[in-house]
Amino acid sequence: MENYKIAITIFLLSFGCYYLLKTNNDQNIVITLNYLEIFYTLIISIVLWLLFKLFNKYNNNNNKIELKTNIEDKYVQRIERMINRWSGNKQEVNRKNSPNVIILNRNSTTENNLSYYDEPAKSIPVFEECDVLVVGGGPSGISAALAAKRAGADTILLEKFGCFGGVITTVGMETIGWYRYEGTIESQGGIGIEMEKIAEKMGGTIKWPYNDSQCLDADYFKIVADHLITEAGVRPILHSVAVEVLQENNQIIGVITESKSGRLVIRAKRIIDCTGDADIAHLAGCSYHKTPKDEMLGVSTIFSCSNVDKQRFLKYTEENPATYADWGGFWTQETSGKENQLRTPYLDKEFRKAAELGIIPKTSSIGGSWSSLSDAGEATNLNLVYMTNYDCTNVRDLTKAEMEGRRETLNAILALKHIVPGFEKVKLRNFGMTLGCRDSRKIIGRYNLTEYDVKNQAKFDDSIGIFPEFIDGYNIIILPTTGRYFEVPYGCLLPLEIDNLLVAGRCVAGDKISHAAMRNMAACTVTGQGAGVAAAISIKHNVTTSQVDINLVQAELLRQGVRLH
Repeated sequence: MENYKIAITIFLLSFGCYYLLKTNNDQNIVITLNYLEIFYTLIISIVLWLLFKLFNKYNNNNNKIELKTNIEDKYVQRIERMINRWSGNKQEVNRKNSPNVIILNRNSTTENNLSYYDEPAKSIPVFEECDVLVVGGGPSGISAALAAKRAGADTILLEKFGCFGGVITTVGMETIGWYRYEGTIESQGGIGIEMEKIAEKMGGTIKWPYNDSQCLDADYFKIVADHLITEAGVRPILHSVAVEVLQENNQIIGVITESKSGRLVIRAKRIIDCTGDADIAHLAGCSYHKTPKDEMLGVSTIFSCSNVDKQRFLKYTEENPATYADWGGFWTQETSGKENQLRTPYLDKEFRKAAELGIIPKTSSIGGSWSSLSDAGEATNLNLVYMTNYDCTNVRDLTKAEMEGRRETLNAILALKHIVPGFEKVKLRNFGMTLGCRDSRKIIGRYNLTEYDVKNQAKFDDSIGIFPEFIDGYNIIILPTTGRYFEVPYGCLLPLEIDNLLVAGRCVAGDKISHAAMRNMAACTVTGQGAGVAAAISIKHNVTTSQVDINLVQAELLRQGVRLH
């Protein structure tokens, strides 16, 4: 069709050209048709058509050569990367942000139509001073504080709730690492493993249903965390929120806190952001990115139930075994294949049946995993209420999600009572103290982890620890059953703009899929311990966190039992 259009166009142009040549400017153009004029027009048309075809052929040949060259270059590059991986050489990879990644900072507009109030200047008392201040007392924060103190730094651990433990104690997620199916390789040292072992020794664990992982008693872990912090000599401060930062010459030197004691300053030589949402990095003006809200991982309301007939329920799960191939709805997952037949504590069809019977609304998005069952009939860490399209850094979203989560929990319990054997007489025991958030800010770091890194056993000269090839998020589940693992680089803890600030936990630098690995609690303990040691070593040698000798950091990590490679 295109050729016909071109031919007609050329003919009309030729016809016009012939008459323009035939006439003078002062003459009226009278179009008459005879055989000779048609013949001249056709001659001009044929010449133009041949010129067009010749040009088109030349252009196509160039494109084919260029395409062939690009394809050959692509496969040569792939082969070179494969050889480099097999030989253990570090690779230089050009990584670009995906088109939907927007770089943000504190000055980015988040809400429109706000009026403003100018706060009067006033003096704020200096409450404490220390070497290392860790903000956020979850798995990464506990690890950072213990590591810094053990490396010789006077350390404060600041937490906004009334207990340490973060997602374990405030949300009710009771597994630091539930991925330990046969074949998993991870560091047998490090503070994350230490926390589990001490909890087990103190009687605060129950075995996870289908592998060697341990479920921590969320309430008892508050006592475990207190024990770890006080025994190490870390200075604890609870019920305090960091609301502003102090800076000099692009270096962070302290924070302003708010609590029942008022607005107070804590000065520190080094600060580690373990808030989960990069709150301190955000306040300091560091650049970060957030996944668009409609693509973010969802939030969960975790709850526990009592009066469960444990044996009746376990019999039901044996008669109706669930595997990772059964995950559906919000939990539909892409796997590597090896996970499909592994057992998983998953409930989904039961809630779909309840919706079909009219027991719960068809709009309810309920389904997920159960975890530990006690002999007293308690089912804890019920991760069944999953809600999407919420931003954990937006107070309006958090308010709405908290209330929706509690409402949906009642629907979940109603369905369990009617459909699941063993839950007939169940009652609500408690909610988590707050929502479980999976996805928010991720800093732009000196190095940004990628999907390629976490899926291809990446190695780094500045490694601060290893983590199994466990990816859980964005509809991907890969379990580390083949012994594969990747190294975690120090560079992903370092913000670009501000020195003497380190970021640990799920907000380290990286893309979406690397976040699906690094957001897991065991990975957070790796980055926390690395950050704590780096902060202490930088003070000891009077250099900034960006200038610290990584060999000295790694030597201290090895002394603390961390596996680096």
